[in-house]
Amino acid sequence: MTDRPQTPILDRVRVPADMKALSDRELRQLADDLRAETISAVSMTGGHLGAGLGVVELTVALHAVFDTPRDKLIWDVGHQCYPHKILTGRRDRIRTLRTEGGLSGFTKRSESPFDPFGAAHSSTSISAALGFAAARDLGGDAGDAIAVIGDGSMSAGMAFEAMNNAGHLKKRLFVILNDNEMSIAPPVGALSSYLSRLYAGAPFQELKAAAKGAVSLLPEPFQHGARRAKEMLKGMAVGGTLFEELGFSYLGPIDGHDLDQLLPVLRTARARATGPMLIHVITKKGKGYAPAEAARDKGHATGKFDVLTGVQAKAASNAPSYTKVFAQGLIAEAERDDKIVAVTAAMPDGTGLNLFAERFPKRCFDVGIAEQHAVTFSAGLAAGGMKPFCAIYSTFLQRGYDQVVHDVCIQRLPVRFAIDRAGLVGADGATHAGAFDTAFLANLPGIVVMAAADEAELMHMVATAAAHDAGPIAFRYPRGDGVGVDLPARGTPLEIGRGRVVAEGGRVAILSFGTRLPEVMKAAESLAARGITPTVIDARFAKPLDRDLILNAARHHEAMVTVEEGAVGGFGSHVAQLLADEGVFDNGLKFRSMVLPDIFIDQASPERMYEIAALDAGHIEARVLAALGVAVVGKRA
Repeated sequence: MTDRPQTPILDRVRVPADMKALSDRELRQLADDLRAETISAVSMTGGHLGAGLGVVELTVALHAVFDTPRDKLIWDVGHQCYPHKILTGRRDRIRTLRTEGGLSGFTKRSESPFDPFGAAHSSTSISAALGFAAARDLGGDAGDAIAVIGDGSMSAGMAFEAMNNAGHLKKRLFVILNDNEMSIAPPVGALSSYLSRLYAGAPFQELKAAAKGAVSLLPEPFQHGARRAKEMLKGMAVGGTLFEELGFSYLGPIDGHDLDQLLPVLRTARARATGPMLIHVITKKGKGYAPAEAARDKGHATGKFDVLTGVQAKAASNAPSYTKVFAQGLIAEAERDDKIVAVTAAMPDGTGLNLFAERFPKRCFDVGIAEQHAVTFSAGLAAGGMKPFCAIYSTFLQRGYDQVVHDVCIQRLPVRFAIDRAGLVGADGATHAGAFDTAFLANLPGIVVMAAADEAELMHMVATAAAHDAGPIAFRYPRGDGVGVDLPARGTPLEIGRGRVVAEGGRVAILSFGTRLPEVMKAAESLAARGITPTVIDARFAKPLDRDLILNAARHHEAMVTVEEGAVGGFGSHVAQLLADEGVFDNGLKFRSMVLPDIFIDQASPERMYEIAALDAGHIEARVLAALGVAVVGKRA
């Protein structure tokens, strides 16, 4: 008689409350089921795999010990939230991750009561948790507040600002420091039993002593890792860790993959904490899935993949990515100019600066998740005579805006801002969209703002920035592959503030800023079939504008339409200001500006997002016809 297949424990867990009836042994099995389900789901959708695999046991332990959603569990960034989503009533939709109408790849308040605070940018969790704790004590929502923050996110100043305030307020809250930079040995029985016994029964004040004593039971490699983890946090304050000096009770480090440690520690902490507490857990990103563990980025971001091999499906494209083109262009300039340096904020691979670092390791600086510091550090480099390229995603540059204004622009320092992921970004959704950089940069005195229409133009803009020493300069470019144009070996500097006419026509001038140009050309073809041949201009510059080109186009056309991948207040707004100042509208020019709509657009394919934004070829054609007062009856000729 054969044994029946064992029913996965995960099938018995619809919401975290169902975990209260599980034994610790069953919780360990649940973690195994959860890891397998996470791998299976992400293989079908793509997404952030390694971070979630690293917190599977921690996710199980937190939901088993705390009473979510009454207790507020806040995941910093949210890269690691997929296992959390599976356990909180969304397992049936987990294979819709990052797709239109599906689950967000990050925590999202509108998606579930188990997501009390939305996140996709780092280092916000402790501030939010402290807010929940303060609201609770003022009569707001009851329950504990738990922030789970990675060691990388702790590099941002905001995390320490929050901890400083939390230590002052002395509110009861929990910060789980998920430290995945240290390598750890497999779980050790002596350590597990020792911690289980002491943490479960010891008075609260003895917890720190128990953690310190437990280190001696570890094999030497693990002892070394634990000592390193402790030393990482010491030295900035006399008589204890930095966290203790900030007013936190500190526990750890403990093995974040051993539920025999996690469960008793969390249970005791929850039962006895009176003020802010930091629990330091050591985890391994990509844990339990060999291809992720072996990957350079530990499976941080992945496309769809084969579960057995880990091999990712590759989209067919013969064109290089804009990110790679930027890196190649910057390397070409740096080979000729030893003053060129590069700065990134914890995104060397995402910005392409990993390639630059391979060629010029001493001239590339990764400052961690610290965009404010990255900008001012770049300003200091510029003031010191270097030519810094500060490469930051559009959505992350928002975090360093005051530094752009105060430390760069007011001092007219020649910092070069390479703004990746400009425009809509697809599966990462609204939190990562590069919607606002043109608007928030182009209103600053003295800055030059450019946008590349294709990858060759990007090469030229890298060269332009390298040659520009008169003040700050920025150039923006999108996520994804280029359009397949031929690339020069090295870019040619552009004349500052000069656009180019791509196609001559009449009646209407379409001014494109950025990579909507191919869609503008498609629209122009359709309009030509209707007997309307537009003049198409690649503006190149939002600041300074090409005044002569724009005013000449206004004089010789009855209508003008601007198109850009950004919010109102950007290129089109500056063009409208110029036309108004010059009295062009008094002569009857019909003007329309096409920008991103005044909404946050949820995740979908980039093509679909631009359709929703009304910035595709069909909508451009319709806007031109409306500006000209042409009624659309039936199909085009």
